[in-house]
Amino acid sequence: MDNQVSLDDRTSFAGAASAPEEQAAVKPATWRDFVHLAKPGILFSNLITAVGGFWIASKWDIDGMLMLWTMLGTVLVMASGCVLNNYLDRDMDIKMSRTKKRATATGAVKPGTVLVYGITLGVAGLAMLQFLAASSLAALLGLLGLFVYVWVYTAWLKRTSVWSTVIGGISGAVPPVIGYCAVTNEIDAGAWILFAIMFLWQPPHFWALGIRRREEYRAAGYPLLPVVHGVFPTKISMVRYVVLLVPASLLLYMYDYVGEIYLFAAAIMGLIWTFMSVAGFRAKDEDLWAKRMFMYSINYLTLLFLIMVIDTNGL
Repeated sequence: MDNQVSLDDRTSFAGAASAPEEQAAVKPATWRDFVHLAKPGILFSNLITAVGGFWIASKWDIDGMLMLWTMLGTVLVMASGCVLNNYLDRDMDIKMSRTKKRATATGAVKPGTVLVYGITLGVAGLAMLQFLAASSLAALLGLLGLFVYVWVYTAWLKRTSVWSTVIGGISGAVPPVIGYCAVTNEIDAGAWILFAIMFLWQPPHFWALGIRRREEYRAAGYPLLPVVHGVFPTKISMVRYVVLLVPASLLLYMYDYVGEIYLFAAAIMGLIWTFMSVAGFRAKDEDLWAKRMFMYSINYLTLLFLIMVIDTNGL
């Protein structure tokens, strides 16, 4: 699976941005550009998982100030990763229709400004976790997630290997663990279960998008699994992760973190996703199937963690 794709023929971002006709089309940056650089949709969905981790560790004995600083610190660290991701991907984003209007791709915000913005967010978030949430472990986890997302995933594997989605999943699995460890200050069974849920959820979620946008990723030079190996092998891989996700999500009940409401909800939602994944092998419209898989994955994650919070076992 470690096929390499040459990126020598990609368009230079600097060259593209210097063209007079493109410079004339660039609009001045607004505060909305800076908000969008942080990818608020991703921040919101990941914040829900961080809250879920914090909540089950607290067992309804919620320290309001600790929760506030932990969530703010986590959001800032995640925002830093998203902004730095935009900074590093700006030369590739101009080649994809879904990303070519980003402020970094259009040149509305200067690369140097984006870099400083991203680093500042990261430093602020890590400092908040370290000093205001008073958790060195949470800060260390935030730093680990940031490093994997920015350097290992974005700067290296995303451009060179089909393993990027899997390895990059490590960073995406960190937010609920940060929330959990801010309370417990240790990595125990609960932390590992939360990590497993998020780690297993991400590949089928992202590959669904990859199948829909595979020609864009191909044109941009990204060696995504459906681009390098095709749609059928990608479907097989998606089924593997979804099937493993179902029992992993039930471990929270087995370890007495949540109640039966969560147990039944997680089992039913997981089985539905499994059946949807398997149905992909006979789908006549693969793009429509992939779109449904992508949308279901978002709703699945949101509902799973909301129910997790509602049905957390108390002290």
